[in-house]
Amino acid sequence: MTSLVTTQWLAAELGSPGLVVLDASAHLPMAGRDAAAEFAESHIPGARFLDLKNLVDPDSDIMSALPTRGQFAQHMAKLGVRDTDQVVLYDNSAMRTAARAWFICRFYGMHRLALLDGGFQKWQAEDRVTQSGVPNMAPAPFSANSGEGQVRDKSGVLANLKSKSAQLVDARDNPRFTGEEPDFRPEVASGHIPGSFNVPFDHVLNADGTFKDEAGLRAAFTDAGVDLDRPIIASCGSGVTASVLLFALDRLGKTDVALYDGSWSDWGTDPDTPKETGPGAAGAAA
Repeated sequence: MTSLVTTQWLAAELGSPGLVVLDASAHLPMAGRDAAAEFAESHIPGARFLDLKNLVDPDSDIMSALPTRGQFAQHMAKLGVRDTDQVVLYDNSAMRTAARAWFICRFYGMHRLALLDGGFQKWQAEDRVTQSGVPNMAPAPFSANSGEGQVRDKSGVLANLKSKSAQLVDARDNPRFTGEEPDFRPEVASGHIPGSFNVPFDHVLNADGTFKDEAGLRAAFTDAGVDLDRPIIASCGSGVTASVLLFALDRLGKTDVALYDGSWSDWGTDPDTPKETGPGAAGAAA
């Protein structure tokens, strides 16, 4: 199964045995949107609501930390997802949150997994059939396993500042990255991790929200100064839009990549971590 499927493909496959469609929408607080209510009002027929906002480890000190293996397995079991299912993830979010769900699912061993290219926005733009209501799913046995993907914590990123073994790539918009605009959370500092490159996540997307082709994906990184032959640690505000970059890199066949779980919300609230404002690594090299 390819990691990216079209709306045309999904429309033809809906109702196929073993196909599960999950709505992975989530929104920032300032968006004023309720993902669960929007799902109940309108979603792809047969879809289930993943509730990505709560697919986290509530016991972690990190904001929106990845769930533990046990938490993930319990969450998927309640949705009636089975290990053998073919899962398609989509979202209706400006942040392309299905990529975060993709990272989590793949991290815990789900391999029959794909994103819907363009998400629910493209589905609606094509005037495809939708459904309302909330399905009542019977729980199913689900076992999470070790899968693909690497995660770094703050200590690992601090160590990387010394070793410089991997490039740091930040998916936030440029004004927040440079510090020109403050973080929307008052307790979080402005700027970025020293030496980072800035590749705003929407630079790997087309105007309609679909992912760019291979040449476009490569250009999004190389135009920002990133060397695709070297390892990468991706970060963002809390680990969501960094996953969009990681999905794009996976489309390019790149495997020496990692997610900084917690990202700037973890780094920017620690008074002892070094911080930098300005254009970042690409600007310093120019």
